[in-house]
Amino acid sequence: MNIKAAEVLNEIIKKRRSIYPYQYEKDKPVPDAVIWQILENASRAPNHKQTEPWRFNVYSGEGLKQFGELQASVYKQYAGQAFNEGRYQKLLHYPLQSSHVISIGMKRNEDDRLPEIEEVEAVACAVQNMFLSVTAYGLGCYWTTAGITYFEEAKEHLGLGKKDKLLGFFYIGSVKKPVTAVSKRTPVREKVNWINHTPGIK
Repeated sequence: MNIKAAEVLNEIIKKRRSIYPYQYEKDKPVPDAVIWQILENASRAPNHKQTEPWRFNVYSGEGLKQFGELQASVYKQYAGQAFNEGRYQKLLHYPLQSSHVISIGMKRNEDDRLPEIEEVEAVACAVQNMFLSVTAYGLGCYWTTAGITYFEEAKEHLGLGKKDKLLGFFYIGSVKKPVTAVSKRTPVREKVNWINHTPGIK
């Protein structure tokens, strides 16, 4: 067993948490090479039948403005009576606080006999790899399903088809102040039922 490597990973997992764009340094972009490594780590996630269902669009630089305009326009066009000007303005400007924004998509395999939930789970595993990678780099990130995630009309703008899923957006940035607090969780023992019994032996 590699105890030292395990201890490092344990600490990274404990320190993983959502850190929001208002906590990022706007004028300190994350190098693109780091983003590529984060995405490479994402692609190492487990996935049934090696379908690799994750699909990403990365927005940075002027692309952040383009993403904000896309969000705002889709929302304005399809929100109907639920349209809210404050939300519209937030969708337009919120991405500009980040270094990179990554759309999280699930591409349905042509052989759709594989249950959809397994493809969604694979993408979620990929996102967890992204979370842990960002934490290891000392950066901040969060995964949101706000904005236009559940607008069917948004999918075509992100390279997704009718059978595919848009699972949200992943915001990344350099953190103004290091966050040292451990993520809050109740004791794991309260949620585990451990069975250690050999059949036939009492």
